[in-house]
This record gives sequence, structure tokens and C-alpha cells, in this order.
Amino acid sequence: MSDRDLSGRKVDAVVVGAGFGGMYMTHLLVQQGLSVQGFERGDDVGGTWYWNRYPGCRCDVESMEYSYKFSDELQQEWEWSERYSPQPEILAYANHVADRFDLRRHFAFQASVISATYDEVDKVWTVDTNTGTQVHARYLIMATGCLSAANIPDFQGLTDFSGQTYHTGAWPKEGVDFTGQRVAVIGTGSSGIQSIPFIAEQAEHLTVFQRTPNFSVPARNKPLDPKLAASIKADYGRFRADAYQQPAAFGAHFPRREDSVLGASPEERDARFEEYWGHGGFMFLSAFGDIGASPETNKFAADFVRKKIREIVKDPKIADILCPDSIIGCKRLVADSGYFETYNRPNVELVDVSSSPIERFTDAGLNANGTEFEFDAVVFATGFDAMTGALLQIEIEGRDGLSLKDKWSAGPRTFLGLASAGFPNLFMMTGPGSPSVLANMVTGIEQHAEYIADAISWADERGVSSLEAELDAENKWVEVVNMRSEATLYPQCNSWYLGANVPGKPRVFMPFIGFPDYVAMADKVAAQGYEGFSKT
Repeated sequence: MSDRDLSGRKVDAVVVGAGFGGMYMTHLLVQQGLSVQGFERGDDVGGTWYWNRYPGCRCDVESMEYSYKFSDELQQEWEWSERYSPQPEILAYANHVADRFDLRRHFAFQASVISATYDEVDKVWTVDTNTGTQVHARYLIMATGCLSAANIPDFQGLTDFSGQTYHTGAWPKEGVDFTGQRVAVIGTGSSGIQSIPFIAEQAEHLTVFQRTPNFSVPARNKPLDPKLAASIKADYGRFRADAYQQPAAFGAHFPRREDSVLGASPEERDARFEEYWGHGGFMFLSAFGDIGASPETNKFAADFVRKKIREIVKDPKIADILCPDSIIGCKRLVADSGYFETYNRPNVELVDVSSSPIERFTDAGLNANGTEFEFDAVVFATGFDAMTGALLQIEIEGRDGLSLKDKWSAGPRTFLGLASAGFPNLFMMTGPGSPSVLANMVTGIEQHAEYIADAISWADERGVSSLEAELDAENKWVEVVNMRSEATLYPQCNSWYLGANVPGKPRVFMPFIGFPDYVAMADKVAAQGYEGFSKT
């Protein structure tokens, strides 16, 4: 559907984004009999998995959990092929969901929302797209994603470079062939760690520019055991319910240990860490119950991974550069497939730009550390303006002409990560102040979509035309989010959880820690008649 045919349309809700959040949100509202108009800047569904097509891209939550639970028929019919699903398979799943529930007809594709303005008299949002279309809606629901606004640092002379440039978060649909090319990868976060081994296999020569080393553990990805999948499907409801009670809403089947790392002998610690290194993925942090309790206990796990890096990487100097000196787990732990082994290849070079940043781009490449490098292509694995970037790219204006950019100039402020005072009938899915990126995103998406749909139904049944977060409730919620983060090691790292990867962005810890607690608090708000929301 072209959004040019929609101008002037009045609907119950506008949903922005056709990823997992926007699709399920639209499905629920349509089931409730509401009219919905969705907008998606891509030419099809998939969200994160539509844009991130870089080589090696895959999910770090296991396939049987990174999927919808709202339809048991969907759960039973879909077959995953690997323990950790690769991007093409997740995108195929998103397309299957869109087909099965006939969701595309509610969306206009290749249509970017550029502004949204609230009319206090008529209590409607006026939504404008980049093609000049204007739609009016009672509710505006932002399903724009936590990791969807690509971050490219403002490198001097970038436009001077005559080669090809790519961002892992906006990869060409047709793919990229690096055969015979001199390639640079800038960044060693998750997308860099996933893509570097694959690019190295193709490229004639690969140079990796690393500002900050990251902890990464083997994913131990493998074909999904059909017997395991069948056993989960036989009692999927209990499997999901158990996961729902986990701090990150997944991994109930992980063999978690509760004993203290301080109570183990050096030999016992090494044996336990070795066991969990063998399990693969996030499970490594479950080796002892207090790895995340303090820098003292955390150091044992961090030292073990540093030891592993030095065992894998043959050049001691390169190994030292790859070893983080930070706390393990305060940045999102990366699960890799042969990442550190890649630095043993003769065609791979590592350049440390931690103390001497990239100076400038040139026609032939770039200058760094006083050296001129020449490349045919540059890959930016520089991550995202996380949590808030996609929201603040849109000019959102609420009551009394208040812009969301101005309100959030010192950092995002929400109630439940769902709503913000001054912006009636605006809901944010997995927004700042919700578990979002610190939980299974699909589970968090479903919880938010159902919560928003229930709130709208509750309001419609009572003739309430406007729901708005109260300022006092918002202030208290921000305090709760901050208090919970300060009781952990998370703030001790310069991570994208705090916006530290984007120059000039306020340093505020954005996710809510603890999925079950969040759900209980949100449910209490609903049970008390959406206390904390003003109703008019």
C-alpha cells in the first residue's frame, strides 16, 4: 500500500514500525475491532532483522525462546533449524507471521514518519510522513525499536573517501562480495564481532579498528536437535511461563549455579568456568551466583575470559589489545563464532585506536596512529543511537507545544517505559525505562503490546478519550529505574545502555533491570485503574 493514498485518513491508532513490535501491536488492535494504520520505512516487515543483514548476523537468544508465544498454532508449526537463529531465518519467520495473520494490508511501506503533533482540542495525533501524507489518530504507538537508529561517528573527511561504505545496521539487501578487496571494519561491538570472521574469509586483507575491546564467549551454535525442539513444543506453555519468571525473560533451562565464586578453590573455579565456557552464550555468566555482585567477584570471570583470549590468539601483543580491562557483563556480552581465532589469520590486522583515534578519511582510505591506510571498502560496525534515537529522529510535539526532544534533552523520562508526561495517548513499545534490551525482546514486545491494547480497551469501555502519564508518577518511576541500576555493576561501563557510544548524548542508564518485577509493577498500575495516568 502506498501512503500517498491515505492522506487525511482518520483511524483509531497509528503504529510506527513493522518489526516484531509493530506487527503484534497491529494484530491485537485489529482483533479488538480498531482501525489501524501502520507506517514502515523499509519495503517490508522485519524491523531489526530487515535492516541488519550483515554477514554472520544472528540472534543471541536461543531460537525456541526468541519467538512469539501468543499463538500456540504458530509455535507448533514453525521449525527452527539452529540453536541461535541466523538473520535470514528470523526474517523468514517475520514474513511468515505477516502472511499468516494478514498484517501487511495495515501498513504503508517505504513511508517514514517525520512528525507527529497532538491536538489538545480534538484529542488526536496528526502524523506526517516523508511523502507528504497526513493521517489523524486517537492513539500513536511507537514501535520504532531500541536498535534501529544507526550511529556513524562524525569522522573528518568521510565524504572524501572514494571507496564503498556500509553500516552493519543498514546492510544492502543484495549482500556484499568482498572477494579480493582491502576492507576496514570500524568497531568491535556485537555486529563487528559477528561479521569480522566472515568478512575475513572473503577479503584479500581485513583491518579492524578497535577503540574498546569487548568480552565475547563462544556461542556454540549448532543445528537444533529435533528431539529437544519436540520436547519443548510438547509443553511450550510451561516453558514460556518458566522463562517469564527469569530476570531477562529467557533461559529458565540454563543450569544456573547459586554458590559464590569466593567459596571455590582456584581449581574448582577454573573447572566451573571451563564447563560454562563449553555451554556457550549468556550461560557463561551463570557459572556462579555472584559474578555480577561486585568488582571483586566479577574479576574471576573476567580473568578467565582474558586467559582464554590469550590462549586462542597466538600473537601476545594482539591478545593484549583484545583483552578488555572492564567488568564482564556490564556491557551486553557477545556470543561469537570464531571471533578471536580470526586474528590468527595472515590477512587480518588489528589497529588499536583507543588512545589515538582515527584522524581523518582520505580519498584512498584513512589516517590513524600516524599511518595511512588504503581500502576498497569500509564497514561501520559502530552500533546505534540506542533506545531513544529512533524516537527522537521524529519531531514529536505534545501538549502546549512541548517537543519530546526538549523534554528528553537531559535524558529520557517515562512512566513504565511506555508513556511520557505531556504526551497524551502516545505509547512507546519497549521504551527507555522498560526491560527492553535487558530481556528477551520478543517477550518484552508481547507484554507491552498486550498492556497497551488492554489500556486502550479499558479507556474505550469507560469513555476515557485520553490517557497521559502523570508527572509525579513519571518522576517516581525514573527514580526506581535509577535505583535498580545503581545496585548493579551496569553503570560502571561506558556502554550503549547509557548512551555512552554517542557523543553528546546524556549519560543515563535507560533499561529497567528485572523483567518479572517490571511486569508485577505494571500489572499493579493496571489493576488500580491505571493509577499514574491522568484520564480525560
